[in-house]
Amino acid sequence: MSEFAYSPMFPQAADATAYELVTDQHVETVELGGETFLKVDAEGLRLLAQRAFTDISHLLRSGHLGQLRAILDDPEATQNDRFVALEMLKNAVVAAEGLLPMCQDTGTAIISGTRGDRVLVSGDDSEALSRGVYDTYQQSNLRYSQLAATSMFDEVNTGTNL
Repeated sequence: MSEFAYSPMFPQAADATAYELVTDQHVETVELGGETFLKVDAEGLRLLAQRAFTDISHLLRSGHLGQLRAILDDPEATQNDRFVALEMLKNAVVAAEGLLPMCQDTGTAIISGTRGDRVLVSGDDSEALSRGVYDTYQQSNLRYSQLAATSMFDEVNTGTNL
């Protein structure tokens, strides 16, 4: 008989991501029954979602920018490779100013996440995250691009990307 061996389904690799503090508010630790829990106010989730969707629409990660820059110096890159990389870098500069997104089609707003067993949220997680996405689309120059069929041959823009 074999021995029991547990392994997380998706083991985490080393994380080299440069994180940025969005706010130091809306989060605190609380003691309950001798255990320490993280308490998150729903407003913190709304702010996080709003910031995330704004950043995703306007900013490229520094690693991605570095890869585009490396194409310009690559002796094996074709003239077309360099042209595309340079145009993407130009677009990244325009998008980083915050008025126009990196891509015109801002896609479907999908949030996927897990909450640990020691995290408490005041309010509804899904509603707060959805509100943050909604606020981003209301306050930014992002295009609603989701269509819904109204018949076999007709469709209409839903007016939301949620």
